[in-house]
Amino acid sequence: MKSAINILEPTSRPLHAAVLVLDDSNTLSFAAAVDPMRAANRMSDRRLFDWNYVTATGKPARLTSGLAVPGPALSRLQGCDLLVVVAGFNLRAHDTPALRAGLRRIAAGGATLAGIDGGPWLMAEAGVLDQFSATTHWEDLEKFARKFPEVTTLRNRFHVDRTRMTSGGATPAIDMMLYLIKCRYGAELSARVAGAFIYDSAPDPARAQSRSGNPGHTVLTARVSALMEQTLDAPLSIPDIARRAGTGPRTLQTQFRARLNTTPKAYYLSLRLAEAMRLVRDTDMPLLDVALATGFGSAAAFARAFQLAHGRSARAIRRAQHSAP
Repeated sequence: MKSAINILEPTSRPLHAAVLVLDDSNTLSFAAAVDPMRAANRMSDRRLFDWNYVTATGKPARLTSGLAVPGPALSRLQGCDLLVVVAGFNLRAHDTPALRAGLRRIAAGGATLAGIDGGPWLMAEAGVLDQFSATTHWEDLEKFARKFPEVTTLRNRFHVDRTRMTSGGATPAIDMMLYLIKCRYGAELSARVAGAFIYDSAPDPARAQSRSGNPGHTVLTARVSALMEQTLDAPLSIPDIARRAGTGPRTLQTQFRARLNTTPKAYYLSLRLAEAMRLVRDTDMPLLDVALATGFGSAAAFARAFQLAHGRSARAIRRAQHSAP
């Protein structure tokens, strides 16, 4: 195994990247990997990054938008400093022996591997995240942690652990790439690239993922939303949430009304019911377990709240899914 270089060390040398694009990737995730590198080159007026695209088999990768990204097969890639793995849906179909072997070969060559959206899952399947810390999209965090006990799973938007970089989705991937630019080529260039995209999120590896993504959040409501997301299975009282957030219930009510046009109680319930819908649609979890996982003490209370919020019962949605061709 070739010794790896630290691509986060300050330098003026160009970095050679390869972007592995899988079918069914999101266009935004693809752009989040590439455009920060392109912008860094343009703003520095020199080639700090060069990259090429590769695909799993040599056939063009078709994104969810219908765009096709051509490139040679991963098996033909001789080496790189950084391999970015961009994946989205249908990960089981993409997890082939050839893909696993290709990821292991590039990792053994000393490259840093970075996964975006579904990329961390494919990296973990290949074993190249064993004994590393990593993150993935919040929808898959629990499954990821159960399936890959050799990986320390974190809720971070993105995470860097030695020669592994992982991102929970498209906008965290922008954070991750800005962080790479900052470490390698300086904070001033990273800030200019962010400014070019009118992007004002701080590239902080320790920042947790959010399920709500509401752009109207203030610092206080964002903190409270994160606390609510962490306690969907055992909801806290609003006074307790306010106390933990370092404020009072009245201030919390005022902030939620002014910024999000709702109350903390209604917002909390909406988070729980959105998670319930995801579990109903995307898992085989028994409905009673869905109810308990989203803070409902009884199946009857869950059924009433779910029907009122979504206009259909959880059972009806499950039946429709099972009867679909």
